[in-house]
Amino acid sequence: MLLKQHLNMADGEKPSEGLQLSQEWLEAPDCRAELLQHLKDQVPQIFCLKKELSPPEEEDLTQRRLLHPLECFLFGEDPQEGLQKLQQGSASSQLCGRVFKEGETVYSCRDCAIDPTCVLCMDCFQDSVHKNHRYKMHASSGGGFCDCGDVEAWKVGPCCSKHDLGAAAAMDEAVLEPELYERAEKLFRVLMRYVTDFLVWEETFELSAELQPRLKDNAYYCVLYNDEHHSYDHVIYTLQRSVNCDQAEAQTHTTLIDKEGRRAVKRGTLRSCQQAKDLIRSNSEHISLQPLRVEILHATVMAHQTFALRLGSWFQKIIGYSVGFRQAFCQVALEPNADRDRPCLISRLMLHDARMYKGARKIVHELIFGSMLMDSDFKRLFAIEFTKHYKQLQKDFISDDHERSISITALSVQIFTVPTLARQLIEECNVIKVIVDTVLELLREHLDESNRFFFLGYNSDKFSRIQVIFHDLRYILISKPCVWTEELRGQFLEGFKIFLGFLKCMQGMEEVKRQLGQHIAVEPEWEAGFTLQIQLRHILAMFQDWCSSDDDIMLQAFKECHSALIECNNQPFHKEATDFYMCKHILLARPYKVSQEPVSIHLPISRLLAGLYVLMWKTGVIERLDNPECYDFIQLAEHPLRCVVLAAQVTAEMWRRNGLSLVSQVYYYQDVKCRDEMYDKDIIMLQIAASKMDPNHFLMLILLRFELFDYFNGNSVSKDQDELMQWNRLTEEMLFLLIAIFGERYVPGISHVTKEDVTMREVIHLLCIEPMAHSTLVKSLPENENHETGLEAVIAKVATFRKPGVSGHGLYEVKKERLMDFNPFFYHYSRSQRSKAEESQKKRRSQESNDKALRPPVPPTFSPSFSRIVQLLCCDVFIHILRRILQRAAEDRSTHWTEAMIQRALHLIGQALVEEKTQLESCSVEDVTFDFSLKARAVGSEHGKSLFLLLSKIKALPSLEAQKDLIKWLLQMFEIVKCIREKSSPTVSVSMDTTKPEESSQDKEKAERKRKAEAAKLHRQKIMAQMSAMQKNFIESNKMLYDNMPEMGTQEEPVTSSESSAMEQRELCITFGPLRGPTPAEREVLTCILCQEEQEVLPLAPAMVLTACVQRSTVLTQCRGRIPANRADGTGTYPLFMPPDLAVGTHTGSCGHVMHSTCWQKYFEAVQNTTRNRLHAELIVDLENGEYLCPLCKSLCNTVIPLIPLEPLTFNYENAEIIGQHLTLPRWIQVLAARIRGLKSVMQDNDVQMDGGSSGTTGLFGDSQPDFRSILAYGVQESRKFSDGIAEMLVVCATTVHRVGLKTAPNELCPRVPLMAWNTCAFTIQAIENILQEEDKPLFGSLQNRQIAGLKAIVQFAASQRLKSSQGVIQRHFADMMGVLLPVLSRKNTPSILDVDFFHLLVGLVLSIPSLYQEEGIDLQPSAVSSAFNNMYIFHLVTMAHILQVLLTSTDSPAAGDGEETEEARLAAELYTTVLLHTGRLVPDLSGGSVAQRVKAGIEPFLRSAALFFNCLTGVHPPEELFSAPVSSPGQMEALCSYLALPFNVFQLFQDYRDTVSPMLQRWCGSPSITKALQGKTQTIRYPRRRNRLIDLPEDYSALLNKASHFQCPKSTVDERKHPTLCLVCGAMLCSQSSCCLSQLDGEDVGACTAHAATCGAGVGMFLRIRECEIVLMASKTRGSTYPAPYLDDYGETDPHLGRGNPLHLCPERYRKLNQLWQQHCILEEIARSLEVVNVMFAFEWQLV
Repeated sequence: MLLKQHLNMADGEKPSEGLQLSQEWLEAPDCRAELLQHLKDQVPQIFCLKKELSPPEEEDLTQRRLLHPLECFLFGEDPQEGLQKLQQGSASSQLCGRVFKEGETVYSCRDCAIDPTCVLCMDCFQDSVHKNHRYKMHASSGGGFCDCGDVEAWKVGPCCSKHDLGAAAAMDEAVLEPELYERAEKLFRVLMRYVTDFLVWEETFELSAELQPRLKDNAYYCVLYNDEHHSYDHVIYTLQRSVNCDQAEAQTHTTLIDKEGRRAVKRGTLRSCQQAKDLIRSNSEHISLQPLRVEILHATVMAHQTFALRLGSWFQKIIGYSVGFRQAFCQVALEPNADRDRPCLISRLMLHDARMYKGARKIVHELIFGSMLMDSDFKRLFAIEFTKHYKQLQKDFISDDHERSISITALSVQIFTVPTLARQLIEECNVIKVIVDTVLELLREHLDESNRFFFLGYNSDKFSRIQVIFHDLRYILISKPCVWTEELRGQFLEGFKIFLGFLKCMQGMEEVKRQLGQHIAVEPEWEAGFTLQIQLRHILAMFQDWCSSDDDIMLQAFKECHSALIECNNQPFHKEATDFYMCKHILLARPYKVSQEPVSIHLPISRLLAGLYVLMWKTGVIERLDNPECYDFIQLAEHPLRCVVLAAQVTAEMWRRNGLSLVSQVYYYQDVKCRDEMYDKDIIMLQIAASKMDPNHFLMLILLRFELFDYFNGNSVSKDQDELMQWNRLTEEMLFLLIAIFGERYVPGISHVTKEDVTMREVIHLLCIEPMAHSTLVKSLPENENHETGLEAVIAKVATFRKPGVSGHGLYEVKKERLMDFNPFFYHYSRSQRSKAEESQKKRRSQESNDKALRPPVPPTFSPSFSRIVQLLCCDVFIHILRRILQRAAEDRSTHWTEAMIQRALHLIGQALVEEKTQLESCSVEDVTFDFSLKARAVGSEHGKSLFLLLSKIKALPSLEAQKDLIKWLLQMFEIVKCIREKSSPTVSVSMDTTKPEESSQDKEKAERKRKAEAAKLHRQKIMAQMSAMQKNFIESNKMLYDNMPEMGTQEEPVTSSESSAMEQRELCITFGPLRGPTPAEREVLTCILCQEEQEVLPLAPAMVLTACVQRSTVLTQCRGRIPANRADGTGTYPLFMPPDLAVGTHTGSCGHVMHSTCWQKYFEAVQNTTRNRLHAELIVDLENGEYLCPLCKSLCNTVIPLIPLEPLTFNYENAEIIGQHLTLPRWIQVLAARIRGLKSVMQDNDVQMDGGSSGTTGLFGDSQPDFRSILAYGVQESRKFSDGIAEMLVVCATTVHRVGLKTAPNELCPRVPLMAWNTCAFTIQAIENILQEEDKPLFGSLQNRQIAGLKAIVQFAASQRLKSSQGVIQRHFADMMGVLLPVLSRKNTPSILDVDFFHLLVGLVLSIPSLYQEEGIDLQPSAVSSAFNNMYIFHLVTMAHILQVLLTSTDSPAAGDGEETEEARLAAELYTTVLLHTGRLVPDLSGGSVAQRVKAGIEPFLRSAALFFNCLTGVHPPEELFSAPVSSPGQMEALCSYLALPFNVFQLFQDYRDTVSPMLQRWCGSPSITKALQGKTQTIRYPRRRNRLIDLPEDYSALLNKASHFQCPKSTVDERKHPTLCLVCGAMLCSQSSCCLSQLDGEDVGACTAHAATCGAGVGMFLRIRECEIVLMASKTRGSTYPAPYLDDYGETDPHLGRGNPLHLCPERYRKLNQLWQQHCILEEIARSLEVVNVMFAFEWQLV
């Protein structure tokens, strides 16, 4: 309040003071001097004072004394009035210009953006047309700005609805008045210079003469600066040791140093600051070799620097008011300095950027964004300044240690990506030359004496910074010009020449020489060279693209490139040219052996030339090339051929001694990242040479370089196995190269194909390996400069999409009709891919009953310039090579050939035959010069056998069985080609061609017969299985009949009547009361999962246990976020009474695996011993709390439940009928009350002797008052006895449930132990009922085996608790619980019926009533008949109380209904009227039917839970309807009532027990707490309770991102990156992993999610991290794991961290699975499993999430 008054006063003072001051400055002869004088006086009085002001006070003084007068000067009047006038005449900006913070989500449109750097902010994207296009989203690294409104950034839709193009025209008209513009310019000039001077100020003690104070105080600051060498912990430690601050203060300092870039850590005299500086430097040097940067600044220097920064943000605000202000600011910032040698103000700031601290840099960059980059004219001037200083800025960045996102060099993307600006910069500044020169200068130190790069011992950090410069070159070339000017041509070519100079330094760099004898000692450096190659990949393609857009440029570029290559290739050969002879052909060539001489894999100029040559043919420019004959193609192809041979020799393992570095280079040479501009271009260069050379000479050259010339000439003979193996491998590789040169025609220009055809072929071959996900396909395809692969345009043509299920991802499968394009020797396959694809396709063909021959596909026709390549496959040397290979196979000399070699040779023969057939079919035989088939049939002069005969011979070889089908197909092809050549009659052709179909038709018949036999067999099996299932189902349904047949047969006559049988069946299905069904005898023999021994489950046998996990749960809560605190003294109603809101329960789940208790104890001890030594074991299991993983399924467990069998029981109906006549409800209540009163007297005074012990029996059939022992007269039996093992396990389980449920120390003697056992039993049953209701499944028939086993075990464990606890304690609990139902037994703190969950109460009462039968020294329990009546009366009382609870919590009165009302409706209306009268409310006209409906709906979950409970307790089989029909189906209520001994009309209970219940009804309704609730003073729970589900999520993920972008952290106002995280349980948005939202939990700092999970989910949480698009599962402070988000892209894949950025949509099935995971309490299990799978090397601090 005081602050507000102070501000109001300040407002009152402002106008007069500010205007007066501004008037004085305006009238002064030297305005600048006056302004500076004011700053000199005021700034040190506001900033950096001895006693620091609070931020609001400091801001108020700054505003009042400094900024307000400046604004008055600017407007010449009161700023508010001036601003209103200004805004009336101005329009909003057309450009958005929002500067992105780190981590902010940005969007790019793949359809409309000029390049991927064009992005939109969230708000603009939501209001733009691009929302419905193919967009990408990703997290910004910070520093860029929104391109909305920039017409050069978008092909269509440049503006969102807010930044409409109409604003541009309005802005042009909005010009400032001349006086205002002049004042603005004058003020900005003074202030901008002041800001610049202080941001670049390097004098730490002194100020300029204009600002020097008269008196200089001895007040200094010790200022610590941010660097990237020291970690947070280092700085905190140093500060604690150096400036005597505590940890919290040191943390604050460190956080601000990291955020702002610097921080004053001490204020004092010069001497004290000097001491602090020395200490900081020395302490930080102990940790890191580099000391922290510390400076001492005088207080006034510090004050002026602080105000200079404040002025920076003030400038941003002012220039945002008007375009005129912005233009004035830009004019001042860019105007040339009077001193010609000094740069303009903005250039001074840019050149000093690397020396400025982080906070200052941010202000400068944001000023540039908000001013010069928002105006096209000033953007051009700024770009020229930036380019002028480009080299120096990059040098500064290289030596700077800050990230690029906060460097001025990061602004290049804003300038160089604008197409018109890029071209202007090429024309005016030759920016290409500037960039390449910069790179060359920075890499000059890595040049060797041959002027080639050599990166041995390079600095990787510096090198990675240099690489960034290549991005700028890519930005410049990103959009090629449509129109070329002479100036642009000249400058581009000059830049291209400089670029060729750079490539010269790479051509032939890092040569390798084969290591012989000894393994290489030190692996040579290779990563740097390939990193350069990867950076240049797109730049080389873009240069070629630019060249192809203009004929003159293309010609000139080709000539320049050729000249550069000739200069590089002029290294002399060591030997003179020699003649080589083969097949009567002579080749004159220089000898060179790759295996003996140096060779380099880096040939960028050769490859660029190959690319340009193909483009010249494609565009037709080749015709303008002078003297094309003068180009020596042998020389041009020499180096690419050497490179291919090197790769072949490495594959043949000839270079093993050269280490892994060479293997890695060859891998990347052919990998998708590099192959476009490496391997592919080498193949193209060889194709160019093949098209220009004599085919025989070309093949001889290849044999020479592969070092196979002598081998194929028959001059080389060797018996050395290694050498023979190398020759074989080299032959394989050489044949593979020939397949590629001849068959790889999918290059635009080499054949008439489009880029789309190329992509299609790539995709087909990838999908022939196996079905693939979209992301896998994208990774396997080459990207263009815009990171596009072209996949979307072709995928639908070649593949079908298979949608994913609830896990996994969608897959594409190749279409059947596209398989004809499959080439088993596709040149982009790796070795493993090739074998996989071959295996996959052979398998597919055999499944389709086809042969296994993988035929070569029909390739597209070569374009005319490359048509001569086909002659390779019909020349003499080629035939000779094939003949040699097949001859060796025919001779079957295994060491001289391999199957792979033969396969390649056969493929080449197939290629040749397909080519010949294609040519013969397309033109007349006389015109076809391709005569492979004729030469192949001709008898060879040397060996006497033709290729055709050799093929026929090898067909029979057993070792070539796999190739038999292919050889058969080749022989048929020979016949077909022969027929076409001879133009034979069709009959011959057909007869020749039908030999195979005849065979295949027989095969097909055989296959068809086999298929039919298989189908018949399957049909028989299916029918047998159905019959078996039906039989089994019948036995299951009539289990009682089957199990009880022998006993029934011995006791009474067999029943033949179907009516009486049905009657008996119905009687069997009642769980308590006089007609209770029998408990069948079921012998349960189980196998221990540890020792594999079988054992029957018996009460006195060694214990068998079930693995189990006990956990606190809020899955059913009706008051999310409110968890009641446990009272240390045990007071309060919980756990004796569970409140109806089920705020927090204790759930016990089991995976259903059984062990001996002794086996489990040994296993648990072993786990404890081994796990303690495991790294980060505490993340998986909490040993202190008894956790372990199930030995079989690895589920997380923390206890075991002993298995206790049900006692078989045949009910005595005669006895029950007699007792039932006398033991009515009133009598039962009297007997019970007498017993409880007697027990209480015994408890209070142990010395009192009870008289009249026998009176109970005498009065059994009389009307006398019951006494203490009357209860025993209705039937007792001896209590069950258990083995010691079971008794011990009962204690183990009960102690865990008590410890976990109440979060207390283990104490088996605590009176609350049995209560927690009953509570976990009740809560687990309610949780299962909730799941069944949610999924609409049958109550009994759909439970999983593990759920059934777990449920039975929990109920029997809970029932046995009374045997292990003090009987007095159990009796006291029973009396307290009964007090809720019987007012006569209630005490002062007994809750009303509105404050209790009746199912928990039912379980507690039923399981504790047997303790009333305990006598001193005798262990008794009620007989079966007594229990049947006890359970029935307890259940009826609880049901009536619950019906009343439902009626009391119904807020709206049902309206009167029309028509006749049923008996049920009449009784319902009567009951409701009675309740309204008892509660003192008006009785309206009632609709009994709607009351009945409401009550039945309200009590149904209770009845279902009770049915599950009594089934597990008594073992009585439920009615068939509850087994098969879903819970929501009609007839369920009747079946439940029948099973639970209720009348179908539940209101009949109140009539049947009218005399007993009426007074109780009045007492129940008269409770004061009920009166309060009805008056609305306390909150009540309505029935049926709300079923909890995970929150609804939007279908489109961008809606969530939008929500996250507007999220404001409640505890922080700074703009730093946040991690908005959504709680899926309650929908709260949290600020995760941020120091601002840390809170204390159990004395420990925890993050927002951990703290929230403690209140929302009792420690268990499920969160969606929105910007990371992943689920976080949390189970405690130390444990958590990530889980895939339920959002999928159009290709059925999740996208963690938005790596791919495709639009995402909610997958309902996956979200349903997450919901099940939560509802079924499986989160702990999921976390443990995921952590068990992942080897955790570094512990993640989940508590800080």
